Amino acid sequence: MSFFGKMFGGKKEVAPTTGEAIQKLRETENMLIKKQEFLEAKIEDELSIARKNASKNKRVALQALKKKKRLEKQLQQIDGTLSTIEMQREALESANTNTAVLTTMKDAADALKNAHQHMDVDKVHDMMDDIAEQQDVAREISDAISNPVAFGADLDDEDLERELDELEQENFDKEIIGIPEPAPTLPEAPTEDLPETAKEKKKATTTTTTTTAEVGDDDDPVMKQLLSWAN
Repeated sequence: MSFFGKMFGGKKEVAPTTGEAIQKLRETENMLIKKQEFLEAKIEDELSIARKNASKNKRVALQALKKKKRLEKQLQQIDGTLSTIEMQREALESANTNTAVLTTMKDAADALKNAHQHMDVDKVHDMMDDIAEQQDVAREISDAISNPVAFGADLDDEDLERELDELEQENFDKEIIGIPEPAPTLPEAPTEDLPETAKEKKKATTTTTTTTAEVGDDDDPVMKQLLSWAN
């Protein structure tokens, strides 16, 4: 904006963002660095001219030295400007980072506030009390179910202990004293032979008798003589 615009209330310029300002500072910094390199090269050239003409042409040598001094002064100014621009750019980058961090933190705070908007601390405490109460009820129900109230209520512990003592005494008698157990009663075997068995016995007896007679006849001399006469 021009000076007259500022004086007569002209349109106000919109301030650039931090990103735009940082970009412009970087462009200016690059331009000054190129200018600095150009001046350094010119200084070397003027110094070279002064050395060549130091003994031959002093006027040319003096002019070259004067020009070198002016260039060195410009170079010194550029060095100071670059330092200022660098510090300003770093400050803007830091501010830009802080802005991004603050924006993120604000968004997180808004999200957290929105999440807690429909929550009431008293309601949360009441809900936790209800949960604890229901857990107690569930525990009581589990204890009631696991308690064998309806099973074995009519049994007498003394009768069970007495029966257990009898069983222990019986085992003691069997293992230590050696009282024999009563043998199981088996049915009696039949005394009469079955028909097939009787036939087999009769056949065996007849065969034995015949064999004996044959053996006896062969051994008796009288029977041998009678048999010879008969033949």
